[in-house]
Amino acid sequence: MKKKFVSVLCAAACAGMALCACSPEKEENVFTGETANEPAYQANLDAITPSAYRDVEGLDLEPGTYISVVGKEENSSYWKQIRAGVEQAAADLNEALGYSGGDQIKVLYNAPADGENIDEQVNILDEELARYPDVIAIASIDQDASGVQFDLAAENGIPIVAFDSGNVYQEIQCTCRTDNSQATAAGASKLCEAVGDSGEVALIVHDSVSDSAKEREAAFRDTLSAEHPGVTVAETIYMDDLDEIKKNAAAEQLNVTLEEAEGQQTAEEGQDTEQSDETAAVMDEINSIADSMSDEDAVAYCLSKHPDLKGCFGTNVNATQLGLKALKNMDKIDDVVLMGFDAGAEQIEALQSGEIDGLVVQNPFGIGYAAVVASARTVLEIGNEAEVNTGYVWVDQENMEEKSVQAMLYE
Repeated sequence: MKKKFVSVLCAAACAGMALCACSPEKEENVFTGETANEPAYQANLDAITPSAYRDVEGLDLEPGTYISVVGKEENSSYWKQIRAGVEQAAADLNEALGYSGGDQIKVLYNAPADGENIDEQVNILDEELARYPDVIAIASIDQDASGVQFDLAAENGIPIVAFDSGNVYQEIQCTCRTDNSQATAAGASKLCEAVGDSGEVALIVHDSVSDSAKEREAAFRDTLSAEHPGVTVAETIYMDDLDEIKKNAAAEQLNVTLEEAEGQQTAEEGQDTEQSDETAAVMDEINSIADSMSDEDAVAYCLSKHPDLKGCFGTNVNATQLGLKALKNMDKIDDVVLMGFDAGAEQIEALQSGEIDGLVVQNPFGIGYAAVVASARTVLEIGNEAEVNTGYVWVDQENMEEKSVQAMLYE
């Protein structure tokens, strides 16, 4: 059975969370015998540092100001929470300013249906630029993909704020996100403790191009190298490489390599010979087998190459969930310690059952809220911090029922 652990790591103390709106009016901190009237999501705001990004006080925006928010994904539990934070900040702004109707601050959230669809996100960004918003906040899927659009934004006086992931563009006004290095280092150390500080582990990374993915992979490897040299990364699986992994697995079933089959097909293109027909048939069979494989099949194929694997770590909600499904399909869930990022409903259930041993839980509601505050500050030209830290909490079976932890869980 997998080793359980009890230690707790928390970047910010939190309490109570639900997606509802309450009055933004502040009361003096004087005990009256009654519970203070504060938003149920206040704990998520309290986790944000600096404190200037926890509320909308003093953000005296002009009526009709347009803040465009472009996320990475539309439907996952994590991104639904980011959107909830964005929408709450918009509601708080309009209530604080007394705006209604056409005077309201317009905050529009858009995102691709698929968190790996770089082209769709760039198209959304193009559409938003055509609407000439006062500011754009973006969580870039690929930190290098939107340079042309950002240059166009600068030419038209539209500033850029980043959230969730950083960006290489030099003119980014502010970045609101988890401290990825600190959070991942905490998770890596927990995993190493759980596997006895020795042996092989696998790393499932949500993509190979985003800033957050690169930071988390680097922090994981750096932590093992500096603090846990007895633990090695036997396999790194990038989720945007899964289609290629499926083809390799399919080729292996046919006792060929994908490189040989593709190379043979390229060499014989245009030749009307029996041999070229046979090569094309092999590639067709490879593609057919690959198309029939699920993403968890691809991950299981990679993990199965390491029979002595002791642990697995996912760098976001999708990567962690994929690791869970793959290990269950392999009937290895009781033999391999699984940890990772984020806590949607399925992951919380798996944590309760012991199938997942621990999670680094971010504060997506706080990320979305802080992104809108940073955007408003940018429009008002009142200055921004280069980095806004939105906090995280370590969650395992021992502490998951504590109020300070429950505040950060989401579905």
